Amino acid sequence: MKRDKYVGMDVHQSMTVVAVSNAEGKIVLETMVPTAARPIRELMESLSGPLHVTLEEGTQAQWLHEVIRDLVKEVVVCDPKRNKLLTAGSKGDKLDARKLADLLRAGMLRSVWHGHEQTRGLKQMVRAYETFTIDTKRTMLRIKAIYRSRGIATRGSGVYQATQREQWLGQIPEAGMRQRAVWLYEQLDQVRKLRKQAKAGMLAESRHHGAIALLGTIPQLGPIRSAQIVATADTPHRFRTKRQFWSYSGLAVVTHTSAEYELQEGRIRRRSKPVATRGLNRNCNRRLKSVFVSAATGGGSSNPWREYLESLKQKGMRPEMARLTLARKIATVALTIWKKGETFDPRKLSSTP
Repeated sequence: MKRDKYVGMDVHQSMTVVAVSNAEGKIVLETMVPTAARPIRELMESLSGPLHVTLEEGTQAQWLHEVIRDLVKEVVVCDPKRNKLLTAGSKGDKLDARKLADLLRAGMLRSVWHGHEQTRGLKQMVRAYETFTIDTKRTMLRIKAIYRSRGIATRGSGVYQATQREQWLGQIPEAGMRQRAVWLYEQLDQVRKLRKQAKAGMLAESRHHGAIALLGTIPQLGPIRSAQIVATADTPHRFRTKRQFWSYSGLAVVTHTSAEYELQEGRIRRRSKPVATRGLNRNCNRRLKSVFVSAATGGGSSNPWREYLESLKQKGMRPEMARLTLARKIATVALTIWKKGETFDPRKLSSTP
C-alpha cells in the first residue's frame, strides 16, 4: 500500500523549490523546478502515493492550484500570515519548503478559498472596476494636492469639471506645475473612461449569475455591491451559519481577556470583571466588510433599514453598536436569500440580527 506524501512548494517567479516528506516527517526529495505548468506537472506525476500539496497564497497560487489539482489528492493554498513557523530560526527557500511540508503533515495550515470556475470572469471584472475606481480617486487627490500646495482652495468637485479647468489652471503661476496638472487631468479623463467600461463589463457579466439579481432586491445592495458579494464569497454554502459569514466579513466581535483569575482566601476564583478589550475581527475580507458597512451606513436613512435601526436605538443600544447590528442584519439577509434563492421581502424582517 502506497503511503501518503506531503509536498511543500516555495514558489517564486522563475523557480519553485519543492520538499517532499513521508508520513514520518522524513524528507525523501528536495528539488527545484521552473515555475511553469509542464515541469511542475511532470514532477507531480513522477511522485508515487497519494500526494498532499501546499503552497502559500500569492500571485501565482490560483494558477498553480488549477495546474496540479487533478494530479494530487489534496491542494492546500495557505494563508502566509498564519505560518508563524516560517519566521522562526533561519530562513531560506529550502527551509521554507520543508516547513510547509511539516505544517501540512501536522494539519496546522488553514487553506485559502479558491472559488469555482463559473465566477472567475466575474472576479476579474470586479477587480478591474475596483482598480480603476481607486486610480480615479488617487488621481483626483493628486490634482487637488497641486492646488493646495500653492494655497489655492479647492472645495467641491468644480476643480475636476472640464468646463472649469482653464480657469483653475490659470491660478497656477509655475509653468512646470501647470503642465503637471494638465497631464493629471488627461490621466483622470482616461481612467474615468476605463472605469466606465469596466463597470459596464462587470454589469454585463453579472447577468450570467442569478444570485446577483436576487441580492440586488435587498435595499442598499444594488447591482455593484451584489456583484462584489458573489465575486468574493463565490457560494453561500461555504458558510454553515450566519456567524461564520459575519467573521469572514469582518463583523464578528472578538474579546481579549487577561488576569481572569485571582487568589481569594487560599482558593483560585474567576474574577467577576476580568480585564478585557473588544473589537471587530481583523482577519477578514476587506471588500465584504466595506460592502456591508457602507450598506448599513446608507440604509440608516431609508426604510426598511431605518425602522430597524431606530428600533435598536429605542432598546437602549448605542448608535455604533446599532450600525454594526444593522450591517450584520444585511449580511444575514443576503446569505439567507442567496441560499434559499428567494427575493427580499421586508415583511420577513425580524428584530434579531
